[in-house]
Amino acid sequence: MDRDQHELQFLGFLSVYRETSTTILKWRKIFAQITLTLILPLCIVFLALSDVTQLFSSEIVIYDINQGDTWKYSPRYRDLSSLLKNFWLIELGFFISISVSLPSISAVVYTVACVYAAKQITFKKIMSILPRVWKRLIVTFFWCFALFFVYNVVAIGLLIVWLVIVGEYSVGTTLGITVAVILLILYVVGFAYITMIWQLANVISVLEDAYGRKAMAKSKGLLRGKMGLSVWCFLGVLVCSVLFQALFESLVVLDSVPTGIRIGAGLICLLLLSMLVLFDLVVQTVIYFVCKSYHHENIDSSCLSDHLEVCLEDCPSEGRKAVQLEQLQV
Repeated sequence: MDRDQHELQFLGFLSVYRETSTTILKWRKIFAQITLTLILPLCIVFLALSDVTQLFSSEIVIYDINQGDTWKYSPRYRDLSSLLKNFWLIELGFFISISVSLPSISAVVYTVACVYAAKQITFKKIMSILPRVWKRLIVTFFWCFALFFVYNVVAIGLLIVWLVIVGEYSVGTTLGITVAVILLILYVVGFAYITMIWQLANVISVLEDAYGRKAMAKSKGLLRGKMGLSVWCFLGVLVCSVLFQALFESLVVLDSVPTGIRIGAGLICLLLLSMLVLFDLVVQTVIYFVCKSYHHENIDSSCLSDHLEVCLEDCPSEGRKAVQLEQLQV
């Protein structure tokens, strides 16, 4: 990055995207290697799981419609029963795909940090730091997963309570739908907020000694004052992701589309999704530097360079010099 530390806090939505694009283009060779090695396989798994999940969902709908008309011991019934019993494997696949994405997160974040610190970087060096950084990211991932789990349980509980109230006290249709929509909006807002905390916590886990619950707490603090910027950047990537997903499902998943078009569209969607994932990861790292600058925290390039060197050392953590990005006294 060619910007001064003080200037980073003034970056807006378009400036962050412009900074991200400039960084990727300037270091396109190293980012291309990361994309082909780590991000592209991840996107293949994600799109494949999306395709299989779509197939399983349609089969389950058919099962729900026909279960009353299907003999218990018929081959059709056994196939559908097996389908329902194994559906959890698809959900486990999505869980694994998210955990597999952690090496790509650490590689991109480390690369952007090296660019900011004006530090020489090679693809071999990036791959060498993945095992050490991945351990911190997996702890952060499990803490965020636990938070998502509790959040969803609470949300489902509130929905069930409201449905019971509607059924017991004959609440009007208009009021029932209105409250349900409000609950849905609040759920989406909360889900997006937790997602942004998780994304910034991943960057913190790579660039600082904090990880897990501490990284999440640090992420929450850094987002204060820059929540609007984070939301706009998050929504921009989310809209593109939804569009790519809709394109994939309409041109690849549907059987009515000719095979040649499906293959071509699938390759295009894979390329676009890989580029979007790379762009999103760089955006998250840029936002981290913006938030650090906004809160007047030290992101001196020499200090950051020392911390990046620590990631490459093989000595025990208790024997290393603790290098952190401490807050400036202003």
